[in-house]
Amino acid sequence: MLLREGDRRNVADKYRYWTLEAVVADLDTSRHAFHVAVENWEHDFNIGSVIRTANAFNAKAFHIVGKRRWNRRGAMVTDRYQHEFHHPTVADLATWAQAEGLTLIGIDNVPGSVPIEPFDLPRDCVLVFGQEGPGLSEPMRAACEVILHIEQYGSTRSINAGAAAAIAMHAWVRRHVWQQQPS
Repeated sequence: MLLREGDRRNVADKYRYWTLEAVVADLDTSRHAFHVAVENWEHDFNIGSVIRTANAFNAKAFHIVGKRRWNRRGAMVTDRYQHEFHHPTVADLATWAQAEGLTLIGIDNVPGSVPIEPFDLPRDCVLVFGQEGPGLSEPMRAACEVILHIEQYGSTRSINAGAAAAIAMHAWVRRHVWQQQPS
């Protein structure tokens, strides 16, 4: 089918005409140590965007906390190249992360949060994102070792959850792939 009709998938050129399984196997050889988790209590449409970005940064896996079903449209099928986990509750994610030796790092602009820019993100972590609007739930905030926010300089109170996720993942890559030290 791919050969006959051409490969129209949204994949990097090096993966053209590779099977899905072959692409996943190749990505598995170079996945980064961070995971991404998104709370899904209200069926947020931004989840797909976060997952697509996790694919772009080759996150180890993504985790859905709450409802199992999520709006996949924004992922543009990139979720098929990722490892997906579901955790019905925050406690389930926290227990899993602790067993895996991963630190939960919340990303939300709430009182008491710390700027991400000078923060030294741990290598082995789960970057946790809330939903558009309500942000991280109270139980998730309590489960995270720290809550980080992205400094903003304009008039808006917050940025889109998908954009915030991209900035946080890029901060991790700058620190652990490019070895840039926080200030």
